[in-house]
Amino acid sequence: MEQQRNKVCGADIHKRFLVATILSRDGIKITQRFKMTIEDLLKFKEWVIDNGCEQVAIESTGTYWYPLQAVLEGSIDLILAHPYKIKHIPGKKTDQLDSEWIAELCLNGLIEPSRVFPKEDRELRRLTRAREGYVKQMTQEKNKIHQALDSSCIKLSSVLSDIFGGSGRHVLNGLLDKRNIEDLLEGIPSKRVKKKADQIREAIKSNLEVSQIFLIKQALMLIDQIQKIIDEIDEEIKIRISKRKGNLAIALSVPGMAFISATAILAEIGNYDDFDKPEKLAAWCGLVPSLYQSADKCLLGGITKQGSRHIRRMLVEVAFAISRTKNCRLNQFFLKIQAKKGPKVAAVALARKILCILHHLLVNKEKYEEVGFKKWRIPKFEPARPPKEISLQEMIDLVIKAGYQVKKGDPG
Repeated sequence: MEQQRNKVCGADIHKRFLVATILSRDGIKITQRFKMTIEDLLKFKEWVIDNGCEQVAIESTGTYWYPLQAVLEGSIDLILAHPYKIKHIPGKKTDQLDSEWIAELCLNGLIEPSRVFPKEDRELRRLTRAREGYVKQMTQEKNKIHQALDSSCIKLSSVLSDIFGGSGRHVLNGLLDKRNIEDLLEGIPSKRVKKKADQIREAIKSNLEVSQIFLIKQALMLIDQIQKIIDEIDEEIKIRISKRKGNLAIALSVPGMAFISATAILAEIGNYDDFDKPEKLAAWCGLVPSLYQSADKCLLGGITKQGSRHIRRMLVEVAFAISRTKNCRLNQFFLKIQAKKGPKVAAVALARKILCILHHLLVNKEKYEEVGFKKWRIPKFEPARPPKEISLQEMIDLVIKAGYQVKKGDPG
């Protein structure tokens, strides 16, 4: 809970306009409507300052609050509220009542402020999220090509692990150009793939229709264009993340982390000093179980999924990468949970653990190390050796050493 103020402003923001209410401790209430244009937003700024408002409270509604935040930043104290946490009591609902409710909560210090990243952090996060969107778009185009090939009974993906690699594109372009199969196989650049010539020949016995050839060519052109954009975004991300080389090196020391995943996670976290405990960061990312407690009942549900879905997706990808890493403590943690509750729950549990470890490393400026980790080896099975043949006298000597007496028997 924040300190109480004497005069504040609450704004209910929409796409084309906003309704703002100034509320003071002595009961004065002023409501006015402004358009969401730069001219009206500047008028709103002057109106708030001229009335002596100490703070302006707004909802984090989509992206509509971005222009308002850019106009007010540095001029007046702005508090961004999560819509779920300031939800009004059900009943009569108007824009004016919503703005008055926001102003009343702000006046009494009942708004928990959302995190607003600095400009540099916002730009880095915007780039990583844009890259994620382009990767999804590229995946959609690749799936269209896979569907077109499967519908024509061309099982190329069952032979090649990646039909969009060097050899895969060579075969795919040959199919689109209707080249002779033998010439196509002869020109494959990879020797390893050339060894699969018989399998490739068996997989592409069918032909593509004219419309499918046209659509696949368009999809390939789009994939190449998207890849070019992604490469340019990667270069821009490298320039901006260079200011956080230390944090990047720490993140890359964690198993399963690569440059893209590390930069995306750091961009989504922002200033890790905002969280005094790793558990609070995990809660902000929505990686803690939901809790319902009443009387003696205490029920834990699935994760809350509050906060950024982008960081959760990236952390889960890192968790699955760790699940394929050998000789690692985190891998053993994944396998332990997987044996009880399955791979999906294990991945989410490991994602939370990775996030908490990363917070500890960033705060203490340490790199990830596994000190004293011993590789667990399965003992090799060795078949029993056949017994060595010994003479009769050696048998008698062994029996005597065991404490028995040997008497010579009657030969008859």
